[in-house]
Amino acid sequence: MRRVIDSPVGIITLLASEEAITGLYFGDTKNEIPLGDSPVLDLCEKELAAYFKGELQHFTVPVIAEGTDFRKKVWEILRRIPYGETASYKDIALSLGSPKSVRAVGGANHNNPISIIVPCHRVIGASGSLTGYGGGLEAKQWLLELEAKHKDSEL
Repeated sequence: MRRVIDSPVGIITLLASEEAITGLYFGDTKNEIPLGDSPVLDLCEKELAAYFKGELQHFTVPVIAEGTDFRKKVWEILRRIPYGETASYKDIALSLGSPKSVRAVGGANHNNPISIIVPCHRVIGASGSLTGYGGGLEAKQWLLELEAKHKDSEL
């Protein structure tokens, strides 16, 4: 199932199975998948709305991401980057115990099918610079600023 929603960072397409969110993409994409309604899509839309208002720091909607074992490990590490904080590609490679896998980490980050919920926007260059992002660098900056603004708020 697919749902298209508007957000402060532009149009977002949500994909879901009966059990979980399987994709969150920028733009009105994946048009070959039919629009539909489900409790999972409803929960995801509700949580995204709260996130964009700075009222939600941890998503509870279930997710299932398809990918290689390596990519799944990277995406799990992304989910552990605290709200309002960032990590570099090198930090993630080191946490995998594979310091030479920086490029592969970048590839996994680039191919993350569930943006925002699996927070690839929290990954930055080693120098602290913003690097590529599927939603564009403006969206990445907006998301990081949103989180920085609400990081220490009690929810």
